[in-house]
Amino acid sequence: MVEQVTPVLKRYLTVFLFCLSVLPLNVTAAPAVLESALYSEQVTSGEMPPANKRIPLDPVIVDLAQKGRETGVQGGTMRTMVSRKKDIRQMVVLGYSRLVIYDDKYALTPDILSAVDVEEGRRFTLRLRAGHRWSDGHPFTSADFRYWWEDVANDPELSPSGPPHYMLVDGELPAVTFPDETTVVYEWNKPNPYFIPLLAQARPPFIFRPRHYMAQFHNSYADSEKLKQMIVDHKVRSWGSLHNKRDNMYKFDNPDLPTLQPWMTSPESTKNRRVFVRNPYYHRIDSEGTQLPYIDKVEMSIVGGGLIAAKSNAGEVDLQARGLDFKDVSILKKGEKDGGDYRVLLWSNGSASQITIYPNLNFADPVWREVLRDVRFRRALSMGIDRRTINRALYFGLGVEGGMACLAASPLHSKKNQMAWSSYDVEQANQLLDEMGLVERLGDGTRLLPDGRPMRLVVETAGERQEVENALQITADTWRELGIEMVMRPLDRDILRMHVYSGISMASVWYGWDNGIPTAATSPEYLAPTQQEFLAWPKWGQYYQTGGESGEAPDLKEAKQLLSYAESWHEATTDLERAQAWQSMLDIHADQLYGIGVVAETPQPIVVSKRLRNVPEKALWAWQPGAHFGVHRPDEFFFSSSNNNPLQ
Repeated sequence: MVEQVTPVLKRYLTVFLFCLSVLPLNVTAAPAVLESALYSEQVTSGEMPPANKRIPLDPVIVDLAQKGRETGVQGGTMRTMVSRKKDIRQMVVLGYSRLVIYDDKYALTPDILSAVDVEEGRRFTLRLRAGHRWSDGHPFTSADFRYWWEDVANDPELSPSGPPHYMLVDGELPAVTFPDETTVVYEWNKPNPYFIPLLAQARPPFIFRPRHYMAQFHNSYADSEKLKQMIVDHKVRSWGSLHNKRDNMYKFDNPDLPTLQPWMTSPESTKNRRVFVRNPYYHRIDSEGTQLPYIDKVEMSIVGGGLIAAKSNAGEVDLQARGLDFKDVSILKKGEKDGGDYRVLLWSNGSASQITIYPNLNFADPVWREVLRDVRFRRALSMGIDRRTINRALYFGLGVEGGMACLAASPLHSKKNQMAWSSYDVEQANQLLDEMGLVERLGDGTRLLPDGRPMRLVVETAGERQEVENALQITADTWRELGIEMVMRPLDRDILRMHVYSGISMASVWYGWDNGIPTAATSPEYLAPTQQEFLAWPKWGQYYQTGGESGEAPDLKEAKQLLSYAESWHEATTDLERAQAWQSMLDIHADQLYGIGVVAETPQPIVVSKRLRNVPEKALWAWQPGAHFGVHRPDEFFFSSSNNNPLQ
């Protein structure tokens, strides 16, 4: 993995855009655009303009040969599966159409935008593509950015707390102007190195809305009588609730909401089978004039999570990774060998750890809170995990054992940090617990808390990955040697998050940091207590995200230091200063163990139809950066008439 990803990171340094201008993607004239067979009847009847009138005047032109890929043909339906109805939002991740995107070398480049001009790292001029249209054919212009900024983000009914925190720099909002239909300017008083990378996230901040559609639900624009009737029809309390209900750019559950993604919701959809059809106004074409996406339709079936591997083995998918774990590889490989019409690829996982245990430092129980906040307890937990056994039992020894740290592919990787407090050492772990004064035990060896209660550590999981439960079962046995009884509690993912965020959860299990391959140019904000999503300090994150209106202020020295180093990174003017801030934060995490990593870089199985082309043989499966399949451009995947292995 190191040999493959390291060259990627050399270009990934371009993430940092203090004084750079992001140039337009295409510098050549667009070729004649071929008409899609799917929409030929609508074009002939006059219901829809021809393809060359549907794309922007300066579309994104993809040179597939330059990327080592095949030029494809339009058509076909790609089948995939999710385990929950709400996960149809994965279509937005899969499509990965963003204002700015990461390319296949993990360098930032314009996508929906034609260019971004950055001055002094604080003034950002976003340039739209002339003639770009929403999926319903309505022009996409700066008015859509104005609507979000003035009528959503700054409307007290829709945004009671004001614009989202990611629009603030040192507590100040930008000056936002709209010089013309294709230009939007955001200007802060100080540099904002987070802004451009933020736009390329797997779950991006949609800083624009289809004004022509959403205005009908807004009190400032809608006909009052019609609006009242819609409030009644949709069974909501106010126009604000109605607006929010229809405004789901990421959830993708409103089929009437126009989109800029490669596929849009089709009326063919049913309760357990969602169909997405090609966006006729999509802005990307190949160098031969074929409008992307190549694939006409995506069929997303909603099935029980436990059935995904079996259905993949039965050949019921064309592209699948979600819901598949390493334990499924053997049966999938057997199916492939026995004549299945699919291949099984093994990509490298890009998160900092495949399994991470997060003690909740904001747990509501005051006695347990003090115990969890004592770093000796967290170190004892870490040293009481037999990572070698877990790696061999669950991953055939293919994973990398150690705590949560940057992966070897990152220039910030440190073997020392990876191995800090991660050796299996029951004797030293017990010594640490004794030093805490936790020496009283029950007859079965279970230690007692300071108030006399048995030390039963409840670890909650999302109940979605068998490998997690297997790892916890192994860990429960070794923690018993420390006098700690571990109780595993599987919950629904949303309930788990609610428990953590509200302080009900004592400890939880999730992946490690999404981005395991950062560079000095990557924002280290997620290492500081700035987000409730980091499961070790939800209330500290809430405090930061709400400007102190909710949650709790960080009250541990090291947590405050993390905030200080994050600010130092923000104010840094050289790569060396940024790298130093990163290293200080990584050292604190390795020492304090806010997240206790178990094993990393485990293989992620990818099931691919033998007819599906342009899917990389080797790649990184990462949420950030890259949006899982998104960075590999599923709109460039296509079906061939042959089931031979694709040319690479």
